[in-house]
Amino acid sequence: MNNEKTIEWVKEGKYGYSLTIDQTLIPNEYKKIKIKDSTSMYNAIKTMIVRGAPAIGIAGAHGVCLAAIELKNESNFIEKLYEKIEYLNSSRPTAVNLSWALKAQKIVIEKYKDLSVDEIINKLIENAIRLENEDIEINKKIGDFGAVLVPKGAGILTHCNAGALATVGYGTALGVIRSVYKKDPTIMVYADETRPRQQGARLTTYELVRDGIPVTLITDGMCSYFMKKGMIQFVVTGADRIASNGDTANKIGTSTIAIAANYYNIPFYIAAPKSTIDMSIKSGEDIVIELRDENEVKIINDKPICSEGVKVINPSFDVTDNKLIKGIITEYGVFKPNELHKIFS
Repeated sequence: MNNEKTIEWVKEGKYGYSLTIDQTLIPNEYKKIKIKDSTSMYNAIKTMIVRGAPAIGIAGAHGVCLAAIELKNESNFIEKLYEKIEYLNSSRPTAVNLSWALKAQKIVIEKYKDLSVDEIINKLIENAIRLENEDIEINKKIGDFGAVLVPKGAGILTHCNAGALATVGYGTALGVIRSVYKKDPTIMVYADETRPRQQGARLTTYELVRDGIPVTLITDGMCSYFMKKGMIQFVVTGADRIASNGDTANKIGTSTIAIAANYYNIPFYIAAPKSTIDMSIKSGEDIVIELRDENEVKIINDKPICSEGVKVINPSFDVTDNKLIKGIITEYGVFKPNELHKIFS
């Protein structure tokens, strides 16, 4: 993706604004939009203009900056800013990176609360930019740790989008693929379509084609066909929240792929930063799964695909059992699901 940031803080005027790619338009249109207030940031996260756990985290950090700018003349500035933080945190419940980034901004507020409002705002902006830049370096480390795990000439399956568009840049699961491709251009990537919002078809293939990495698009139900044919030797996906025991929430359909991969003895890996690991929860049973609008399933290209009155349940994520995960690739190395505590010790 030419080292271009998916989301970044632009310094302009006294403070600046958040600039992000509108991911709902890709691949038909590539457009960056300016986000200049916290309500617009909330809506951008909620409607998936910004999506992907790490990118959502940065969007949250930016949202705090925007909220602080809005509230700069309020007498109870800190109190109202904390209210805005809770508001932003409610935009999407599953991706833990959002609450992680908001907590990082809370630490800044507490540390500098005795400074002037203007100084607090600038400290929040500085921290948001720091988190942006760190995200890219973290993803490159994840890519390098993961690259050594992939067999030469492998067929690699990935699900949803965990690339540059899901982060500030480079990507987690696609970061692994990018790092592999640098040393082994004989690999072939298989990207699941990822119903119902088709992030694999729209976003993952878009990124890989732009980078010249060979990719084949398949529908979600095809993975076991290609596994049985011996065309897939490695599976890597991103994550939205990882419990302390290694149970992992990711885009709906991930668990199905993990089950099939284990049946065919194909290693299944998760690629995610430390910020996606939630040590406060014991297992996947504690992860809140976001339920989205049923029309995401029922309507394609503005036309219904089923009879009127059909009931739909549309969970955005599922939880992959830790027993199905070969390893979790982080910026600190590769860990078995039951070893995550080592990162925090």
